[in-house]
This record gives sequence, structure tokens and C-alpha cells, in this order.
Amino acid sequence: MARSHLTLAALATSAVAELDVAAAASFGSGSIGGHDGASDFDSALITGRDGRHWIIRVPRNPQAEAAQSADLVALRTFSAGVRKRLPFAVSTFAGQTPIYGTRAIVYEFVYGGKAPLGAFTPGPEGLATSAGRAIAAIHALPTSVITDTGLPSFPAAASLRSAVTIMHRAAATGLVPSALLGHWERIAEDAALWQFQPTVINGALDADSLLFAEGAVTGILGWQDLRVADPARDLQWILGSRNDAVIASTFDAYERARGTVDGAIRQRAALYSELEVAKWLLHGTEARSTEIVDDAVLMLETLTDSIANQPTSNQTADIETLAKAAYR
Repeated sequence: MARSHLTLAALATSAVAELDVAAAASFGSGSIGGHDGASDFDSALITGRDGRHWIIRVPRNPQAEAAQSADLVALRTFSAGVRKRLPFAVSTFAGQTPIYGTRAIVYEFVYGGKAPLGAFTPGPEGLATSAGRAIAAIHALPTSVITDTGLPSFPAAASLRSAVTIMHRAAATGLVPSALLGHWERIAEDAALWQFQPTVINGALDADSLLFAEGAVTGILGWQDLRVADPARDLQWILGSRNDAVIASTFDAYERARGTVDGAIRQRAALYSELEVAKWLLHGTEARSTEIVDDAVLMLETLTDSIANQPTSNQTADIETLAKAAYR
């Protein structure tokens, strides 16, 4: 049973000693990736008598509890100096209190609203450009921010191994078309694609992670997968856009801000988004869900059809077409 906003407000006062509640309201059901969405958390927006706002979240399941714990560890790595390097706000831990074997966590509220991916706009003043710049700022952070605090750090070779593992596991189901498997093998064997410099990444970014105000990113939520790894992982979600101009604006803004020399970042991002379909298939087989498996198989068939008439020499166009097809 979901906890009411009044119950959550009472918990918030236990977690934050100086909090004097003036108002409380339900704030979605909460998701691992952000303030609201799926039913992973009971959440409420709390307004103090001093005018400040807070978010309280209580996990509903072990997965959410683990993600919240990892998010707290990550937030503690954001010192005042690190935060000044970012052009957006990051949540600040304010307090916690135990409740029925788990804990309620209170954060200072990050202002801004969410925009579904379909509402992203291209161009110099568009949401896509602001998103690209925000992601570039994360990747520009010193890797010591991660390594000095003991959070995970993965070399480029580890990204390739991870991708190949997913490919092999998906292949073992016998449900991936052979043409698609061959395509994956060619990508994995292209050494030039995997020559990149790992950076600090959020690791769990999607459209639901970003908060906007007046056309600019004001905050990013969900830091439970903060690490040093392939920067392409933070860009894969934008390929779900049906608007090619939005995709181009995001990557162009990112590359201008980074001054990147990673010419293969778009290809790897596209591959990662494609492998999300393979992960969906694996989830369905592990859960023994015929519905999920059938859905994944249909998506894999769509991916396969999209490469049928693509010249193998045009790898960039090939992979990006595949990735976008996964979301059709």
C-alpha cells in the first residue's frame, strides 16, 4: 500500500531536524531514474515554512532500496568544488529515518520540469542542445572524482567485453536472427570502434533524468550508476528520438562542448541502444514471460530488416539506422 503524503511529511520531519512543514503533496510514485514514473518509491514534495522545498522517498522494493543506497554514495562524491563545475544542480542529501526495515531519504528539491523525449526540440536554443552540453559537462569532470572515492572505473576493453557478453547470451537463446548476430560480430571485431578514453559518466541517463526550465537543463537526477566508463553510454538514450534533427543537435552540442576526437562515439551509442533490445529479450527469458520475449523478438526482427539493404561499408549509417529502428 502506498504511503500518503501526510505520512511522508511526518517522516521528513524525523529525518531533517530543522524542517518545519507548511505543506505536503504527493509527488508521483517515484522511479529509480528520477523523482517520478514507475512504482519504485513512495514520494512527496514537502514545503517548509521558510519556503524551501524537499523531496522524500521511501523505496517499495529491494531493487529500489539498492538503487537509492547507490545514489546516496554517488551524491556524496559531489563536493562543492565538483558541483561548481556543472551547469546544473545535483540533489543534496538532507537526512534519513528508518521505517519498517528500510529508510526514508530526504533530499533538497532540484527545480525544473521533465520533458518527454518526443518533446525535445533541435537547434541552438532547443532542449536537445542543452542536454548535449549538460552531458558533456559530466564527462569533463576529472576521473579522480570517481577513483578517489572507490566508485567503479572501467577501461575501454571492459566495455567491449560487456557488449560481447550480452551478444553471446542473446545468441544462446536461439531467438536472434543470424544476420543480426553477424552484424554484431563485425562491430565487436572493429578495433577502431573501441579505442576511446573513458570518462566520468552518469551511467543511467534517459529523458526522465533531466530537468528543464526556460529551455535549459537545470538538474539531473539518478546517479546510482556513477562511474568511469564509456561516454557513449550516456548518449544512447537520445537515439530513441524519432526526430533526426534532435539526435544531431544533441551530438553536435556534445562534441562542440567536449572538443572530442572520439569519432566513434555515435556508433557505440547506437550499438548500446541496440543491445537494450537484447537485454529485453534476456529479461523476458529469465522471467519466463512469453509477452516480453515475443515483444523482443519482434524488435529484433525489425532491427534485422533495417540492415538487409544497408551496405556493410557504411557502418555509421548502418548502426544508427539499427538503433533508431529499435524504438519504432
